[in-house]
Amino acid sequence: MDTRTLGELLDTLGEPALRLLAAPSRLTSPVTEVLLYDAHAPFPDRAPGALLLAVGVRAGAAGALVDEAAAARMAGLVVRGEGGPPSGQGLEDGPSSGQGLGHGRGQELASGQGRGQGLADAAARARERGLALLTVDEDAAWHHVHLLLAGAVGARPSPAGGAALGDLFSLAGAVATAVGGATVIEDPRQRILAHSTIPGQPVDEPRRQGILGRQVPGSPENTEQYRVLFASQGPVRMPALSAEELPRLAIAVRAGGETLGSLWVVDDGTLAPDAEEALTQGASTAALLLLRARAAQELSRHMTGDLLRRLLDGTAEPTTAAERLGLAPGTPVRVAAFALEGAAGAPDGEQAALRLLDLVRLQCEARYGRHACVLVDGVVYALLPVADGRAGERQRRLAEDIVRRAGQALRVPVRAGLGDVVPEVAEVRGSREDADLVLRVLGPDESVAAMAEVRARAVLLRLTELLGERRELTAGAWRDIVAYDAGHGTDYARTLVCWLDAGCDMARAARWLAVHPNTCRYRLRQARTQLGIDLDDPDERLVLWLQLRTLAGLRSACA
Repeated sequence: MDTRTLGELLDTLGEPALRLLAAPSRLTSPVTEVLLYDAHAPFPDRAPGALLLAVGVRAGAAGALVDEAAAARMAGLVVRGEGGPPSGQGLEDGPSSGQGLGHGRGQELASGQGRGQGLADAAARARERGLALLTVDEDAAWHHVHLLLAGAVGARPSPAGGAALGDLFSLAGAVATAVGGATVIEDPRQRILAHSTIPGQPVDEPRRQGILGRQVPGSPENTEQYRVLFASQGPVRMPALSAEELPRLAIAVRAGGETLGSLWVVDDGTLAPDAEEALTQGASTAALLLLRARAAQELSRHMTGDLLRRLLDGTAEPTTAAERLGLAPGTPVRVAAFALEGAAGAPDGEQAALRLLDLVRLQCEARYGRHACVLVDGVVYALLPVADGRAGERQRRLAEDIVRRAGQALRVPVRAGLGDVVPEVAEVRGSREDADLVLRVLGPDESVAAMAEVRARAVLLRLTELLGERRELTAGAWRDIVAYDAGHGTDYARTLVCWLDAGCDMARAARWLAVHPNTCRYRLRQARTQLGIDLDDPDERLVLWLQLRTLAGLRSACA
């Protein structure tokens, strides 16, 4: 098996999913499996390379467990708590999945003496014994942590659970053989995930069209059959809906009360006597495979999302990141940023942002297949590959479509910014900064824009920030002009801005000011005389215009 090292595991998941508190001098130790700690079960004598999840153990009281894990030659121990030395009595970690601390070793770990050692002592102890000590967030569910780690430690997952979906085709063939009729496996949205190909089994035209389109054709009659099916607990025999269709034997696929999909068998009158029993067994197996496919997809999304997060903040190794994201070397990319308007501070803002992430990911995956999307500080970022010269136009339409669909679904306005195209993944951070800047300068009537469309506004915004940071850049005649207007009731500053915005065209500036051109000339002449500004000097005109536009915030009627 392709065993991962501890270093590779950390690189794959990284923060915030996993934090390293203590480790051997080298992170090359192989990680072979992920185990859940059970205080009521005997501790394994030997488990070389195992990663132990310390369920039900206080983070600050893991010292004794460190000793046992090191003695068993485990690779590391994962506890719940902050990624730094704790304060006070340590970090609480209640029981998970009914696994409390009971008697014996559990009580020792939960005792006041154990808590007093603290997480810092446990880290020092782990370093002494060559054991990795890692932490996960306080609110992390252990079953989710186990899913992520087990998937990452095992075989490298396919982008969308491909191995499990491949097994679904094998299952469809096995069910078709056992039941005696052509079989399809569907998801809850009536999309066909897999179908059988047993020679000699009849397939009617509606089923053939569904397989070709990967979707069951919709109709009121179909809708009623699915309603009956999902309300039933076992196999259901469905009559033919038309003269060109054969009857069906169907069953819903469920796990823990959740409907995961359905199995449908074409019934030409020659099904096996035990067809219903065989189909029920097939549904049970399908449930396991569908859960595995979903787990693999969830793991893949988490891993690609976290990888994109590190690319955006510049902490990922670009070549490795591009390979793991399925991008060929030198592929141009750009970042698209999506944000909910005015929802960040709302009570349900976080939930709405997560729903926006799902919507963006769904639309991007429909166009690009495996795709990296991530939610960072309320903004959803998507990494878009640029395949040709028309990609920019298509990506703008994609952003518009996402904004429209998300706005309708969430009932909150959504805005999108497209960063500049960069030649390779190593420069993704710059495209992300572009996309963030576009979101900041979008006008009230704009929902989508690319950097090229708003570059002038973006440059002025950056200049405003730069000018405001330096004393020498905020000084100048613009202050005198604004102060003179405030003290004398004049309008020299706005007149200057309109005249400069108009390219020194007096007639146009007068129209924007709604005054006679002579009034405009008089004001400019008085500004020269009273304030001593030299409007014949192009450099002074440029600096004056920039300062009035950015620092004073003045705009002409056309701006």
